[in-house]
Amino acid sequence: QDVGRDNVFFVHVTLVPFLKPSGELKTKPTQHSVAMLRSLGIQPDAIVCRSDRELPDAIKSKISQMCDVDREAVVTAADASSIYDIPQVLHDEGLDSYIIKSLRLETSEVDWTNWEPVTEAVHRPKHEVNIALVGKYIDLPDAYLSVTEALRAGGFAELTKVNIHWVRSDDCETEQGALSNLGEMDAICVPGGFGVRGIEGKLGALKFARENQIPTLGLCLGLQCMVIEFARNVAGITDATSSEFDPEGKNPVIATMAEQVDKIASSNLGGTMRLGLYEANLLPGSVVSKTYGSVLASERHRHRYEVNNSYREQLASAGLVFSGTSEKDSLVEYVELPADVHPYYVSTQAHPEFKSRPTKPNPLFHGLVKAALVRQQQQRLFEES
Repeated sequence: QDVGRDNVFFVHVTLVPFLKPSGELKTKPTQHSVAMLRSLGIQPDAIVCRSDRELPDAIKSKISQMCDVDREAVVTAADASSIYDIPQVLHDEGLDSYIIKSLRLETSEVDWTNWEPVTEAVHRPKHEVNIALVGKYIDLPDAYLSVTEALRAGGFAELTKVNIHWVRSDDCETEQGALSNLGEMDAICVPGGFGVRGIEGKLGALKFARENQIPTLGLCLGLQCMVIEFARNVAGITDATSSEFDPEGKNPVIATMAEQVDKIASSNLGGTMRLGLYEANLLPGSVVSKTYGSVLASERHRHRYEVNNSYREQLASAGLVFSGTSEKDSLVEYVELPADVHPYYVSTQAHPEFKSRPTKPNPLFHGLVKAALVRQQQQRLFEES
């Protein structure tokens, strides 16, 4: 009502199942779902029919008549080998043209130039890498959907198929557990999360990756774990922890900064949660600045805890590089090991997966895939020799 009915277009996605015993495509689920939508005051303008096969014209006409939508507004989205084929499928069905016409939008010829390399990488990859995703929510893979798609997008840029291996963080607490789960991986990604469960396993995975030169990317909590692991095993702060996990800990290398508490609490941004898009200044010549191709990065955030600045000097003297900071150097945004120490050991306090696109992967994920390919090639040369 705020923008006017002519400026709104409802697309309803529905299932048209095929019943093998009778050999029929059933439209009743679609009819009932549209009726329910109408009872809520929503009239679909187009219906996208999910099915395991193409819908014949007779079925489309029946749906059009029974659901009171134009015949050309009933389109098929048949099962495809990849979700990245669906934009072309919907274009071939004419959905985009119908929406543009209905909303009276200006249009131009569809340009698939940027999309074709994506489908080429999906169907005809030249390389293949195995990347472990170490998390505690792996029983619900959709919890990491943005991360997995960002990893795959990083592969598209290198015509590489990314095989994601789900590794339960608890299984990496011991050295033997980390070896059995991560020893054959080309790269490792440690994503975000909250709470203490699974932390020791993430620390074990990061220790294994650091010591065995496996390309690694840490995200949000992954950065915090990277700092804790380094503090404990390299910098000599054996009881290093986070105030999230142990509020009474003597060495909280991760904590909620006092100035951050005051600033965010007064801005009504989710209590002490740091939310939204923030810019970071990158250290010239660092791994992340070379990866971004810039000394400035802008990423989205959603976290409450930060690297405790009181420990930065001690950690830096032990070899950890704080390669990106924000707000006049007060908050750590990026952490890494130098390129001459580790091929790709990088983490960010941000969530770069949120800005990754199939046609334009986030540089950090692209960098991880490139490092994985280099490691894979080196491993093959070593085995052949």
